[in-house]
Amino acid sequence: MQTVVLKVGMSCQGCVGAVQRVLGKMEGVESFDIDLKEQKVTINGNVKPEAVLQTVSKTGKKTTFWEA
Repeated sequence: MQTVVLKVGMSCQGCVGAVQRVLGKMEGVESFDIDLKEQKVTINGNVKPEAVLQTVSKTGKKTTFWEA
């Protein structure tokens, strides 16, 4: 089990929906939490951080790893 935290440039519920769709289809994702205000997406599951980053990037949103 791994936790991946991303910063995703989301401005509205439509953006959140796009991220939810790609994560919902992604293999290995157990759960995820999307914080629109913080532009923070936390993903839990049997996933590789790079794969998650690439998948979320497909939404066209600016996506980077969350700097701790």
